[in-house]
Amino acid sequence: MNAENEQATVEQGSGFFKDPVTLRWLSTAAIAAAGLVLGGYLLGDGLLRAKESERTVTVRGLAERNVTADLATWTISYSSTSTNLSNAQAKVRRDTQAIEQFFDGLGFPEDALQPTGANVSSHTRQGVTHYTVRQRLALRTQDIERAQKAVASQFELVNDGVFLEEGSGMAFAFTRLNDIKPEMVAEATKDARASAEQFAQDSGAQVGAIRDATQGYFSIEGRDGDSGGWGVSDSPYKKVRVVTTVHFSLG
Repeated sequence: MNAENEQATVEQGSGFFKDPVTLRWLSTAAIAAAGLVLGGYLLGDGLLRAKESERTVTVRGLAERNVTADLATWTISYSSTSTNLSNAQAKVRRDTQAIEQFFDGLGFPEDALQPTGANVSSHTRQGVTHYTVRQRLALRTQDIERAQKAVASQFELVNDGVFLEEGSGMAFAFTRLNDIKPEMVAEATKDARASAEQFAQDSGAQVGAIRDATQGYFSIEGRDGDSGGWGVSDSPYKKVRVVTTVHFSLG
């Protein structure tokens, strides 16, 4: 090859790199290669973070507290049946007076007992019409001790001729749940951490921060089980319970 041919070859080769289309192709290939490298790094780093995020433990924490009810309600239902409507009404009025005297004798204020409804029904049997007059009174009080005395003495009403219908039981409720919620949640979380630390100790790890947590729900039940039933009050002694679910990171 002579000198002129060699120079022509060199000039042709230089033209290859100077071509705009070729330069754009090379730039695109270089960016794609760099993206693959960076993507591989990020993918690897993401897998590392995912692996680290798996180092968690999920445990449940329990908190319980015995409380005393702060509200008592008693719906008293009674009725009288007669073939004469006036007689049935008169009997219900006498029963109402006996009930009012009963609660007055126990020291309840007048507004503690309120009428909640009355109705009259009739039915005919063997050609004779019978009228039933039904009355309902409701007691609402925060004096739990006095309410318990009323329940214990309710058979005095029966002795006075007042026949209490089914569903005339005293009900006790605890209404100050919001006052103890923060402390109980803290206790449940502390109990959950204790369980997590025991798990971590067994697995040779250490408990870290809380990743997330679910409070769960509060339940209020009779401390010794509600007795329920006709003419029998449930217990004023309650047990409040909450279960939390906590996710801890492990180190």
